[in-house]
Amino acid sequence: MPRDESDSSDDDSTYTTTNVMLGYASKNPTDDTFSQLGGFATWPSPSVPPSADLATCKTCNKLMCLLLQLNGDLPERFEGHERRLYIFACKSKACRKKAGSVRALRGTRILRSSPKKQREEKEQAKRVLMNRASNIGDSVFGPNLSSTGTSAEAFSSTSSTAQNPFVAVLQQDLDKPVNDACHPPLTNPFAPRSNALHSPFTPALPQSANPVEPTPADSLSELLPFTFAEKARISSPPPESPPNTPWPPESSLPRPYPFYHLDADYESLDPTPPSPPRAKTDMMMEDGTNGPMDDKEAYESAIDKTFQRFADRLAQNAEQVLRYEFGGAPLLYSKSDPVGKLLSSASPHESRDQGVLRLAERGIFGIPNCRNCGKPRVFELQLVPHAIAALEEDESGLDGMDWGTIIMGVCSADCGARGVMVGDWGWMEEWVGVQWEEDGKPGKA
Repeated sequence: MPRDESDSSDDDSTYTTTNVMLGYASKNPTDDTFSQLGGFATWPSPSVPPSADLATCKTCNKLMCLLLQLNGDLPERFEGHERRLYIFACKSKACRKKAGSVRALRGTRILRSSPKKQREEKEQAKRVLMNRASNIGDSVFGPNLSSTGTSAEAFSSTSSTAQNPFVAVLQQDLDKPVNDACHPPLTNPFAPRSNALHSPFTPALPQSANPVEPTPADSLSELLPFTFAEKARISSPPPESPPNTPWPPESSLPRPYPFYHLDADYESLDPTPPSPPRAKTDMMMEDGTNGPMDDKEAYESAIDKTFQRFADRLAQNAEQVLRYEFGGAPLLYSKSDPVGKLLSSASPHESRDQGVLRLAERGIFGIPNCRNCGKPRVFELQLVPHAIAALEEDESGLDGMDWGTIIMGVCSADCGARGVMVGDWGWMEEWVGVQWEEDGKPGKA
């Protein structure tokens, strides 16, 4: 569970630590072997990538370049789920500030079941098999009648249990094919730490050397004949799959941005950041006379306070490229643009922490619900301007990306794609909100 909203002090009581995990671009490898900034996208199942249409600009219909890919596993929240997140952007100058020039994807693979669930299903399967063996004995030798029982009671008892007790169990379990691609999962370094002393980059523990015992579906399917329900399922056509456009060879893809590994650490803030030097300046007073006014007061009367909070917050950890907090709230670049207006219309259950709007996990008002399952979407991450400085370090000129922040909202239930079998990767496009640079506001850091 995330820590309490009140920030906990570090050992030296000088800085406070928030629930936000920050990402930093690094040329050196980190323990997170999947997450990256820039470079070519890599897929958890290379033989079955998402459709290339999902990474195509909706304005020019050309493939876009990867900005971010992230290991999004949250085992304490979504047990048995593997999650991967991607953000793509079009490099074409003509497409900037147009809808569909930045897109976000979520890949989810729901494994057969968690170890705890497998144990429960195994016990259930044992009970079902024992009940079936008892029913078979009754059907062959007749019910075990007591000395006071009658033949009418025997027939009435038999008819009341004549229905197939395995239809529901088989239908539920046999719809789930065995996951033949199990492997030790990677670790999401941006997931909340369950123990403050536990490093977020600790590699996943290796799987036990003991062989995995068959699950109930395996046992039942080997011992029992098909039921009517199973036959109906087998004879029905499979669900339609979404169109899948293949990816061209890597040599045909647009030139990627430079590749960086990602390092992560919790956000630390100075509770009393130094104030800018204050000087006096002559300003026209309300009575028409000139009078002294602090530069800071004059500046704050004209500056966008939302942007100032954004800039001040980032300045405390100036090299951050990514802010991550599933179910948290974004740090807004502006409240006057469409995205800012959308996200600043908060739910009634809102609070504020260090100048950042925090919302209940039932969703952020204004962000459309998940198109796949209809559940609310929540904030998960945002890219901030220093990412531009890193990605465009080799670019000549100043004609580069011009966004202030890119915000990604995802399904709060981490639903799987429709028509995708258990154990396979499914891909969904998620909500992305881009706050573009505004005149008079700096973007790149």
